[in-house]
Amino acid sequence: MKESLLYKKLSGNKVQCQTCCHYCLLDIGQFGKCGARQNRNGRIYFLFYGRPCAIQVDPIEKKPLYHFLPGTKTLSIATFGCNFSCWACQNWQISQISGGILSGDFMDSGTREDPSGTPEKIVEMALQNKCPSISYTYTEPTVFLEYAFDIMKLAKQAGLKNIWVSNGFFSPQTFELILPYLDAANIDLKSFDENFYQKYCGGQLTPVLENLKALKKSGVWLEITTLVIPTLNDSPAMFEKIAKFITNGLGPQTPWHLSRFSPKISWKLKNLPATPLKTMQIACDIAQKAGLKNVHLGNV
Repeated sequence: MKESLLYKKLSGNKVQCQTCCHYCLLDIGQFGKCGARQNRNGRIYFLFYGRPCAIQVDPIEKKPLYHFLPGTKTLSIATFGCNFSCWACQNWQISQISGGILSGDFMDSGTREDPSGTPEKIVEMALQNKCPSISYTYTEPTVFLEYAFDIMKLAKQAGLKNIWVSNGFFSPQTFELILPYLDAANIDLKSFDENFYQKYCGGQLTPVLENLKALKKSGVWLEITTLVIPTLNDSPAMFEKIAKFITNGLGPQTPWHLSRFSPKISWKLKNLPATPLKTMQIACDIAQKAGLKNVHLGNV
């Protein structure tokens, strides 16, 4: 457990988290939307510092990143919690922890730092496994900012690259903090519809678009991923809107990964079919006609 880096103290021991664009207002004892931050006596604490729930060596293409250190391995790391509640989440067992799922003895033990999970140990693990990068992934790195930030600083000193796989809903304050240490990012652009973001993700579209433009402008290597979900974000008009935004706002060389939806691993959309291969090809054709040079189909 560690005190949050970004929050504002208010009257009556209330606090406002400034880590992501929810800007949660919390009374004493309340958790943020992410389920991983809590107001304890007028201060916000991140509860899972040094307690990774997943560590794995992955091909960097699994992030997916196809144009950044291709052919290499990356050390992937995550902690519990997410600031979105995506119905199509594939890692919901570790991302969706709000509502007291992690409570009682588990919460108490889970907030104590594990010596094997210190930032120093994570960097050492990456070096031992000959990984030239560390990826903050699986859940949402914004939620474990304090932990990721400490690892990123040490990784930079050791000559390793830092990669965020994110929903792009981080605050400007978070972006300013991590930018000197961030080398690459894959950001989910889940739809180009505000209602979709509100209903199916528990978030907002506009901050994501602004952060995508900020990442591109900053020089951080950027790739985009869209999970194509039947009946929800799979119309030709939707593909065209996203493709035009990427082409005009981020540049035609920006890679766009179109990922096929599978109901078997989805959190709440098990009633939907898997994305037809024909739909994936239509999306690819539209993207290429819009001028995108690097379009990749995933889960096909």
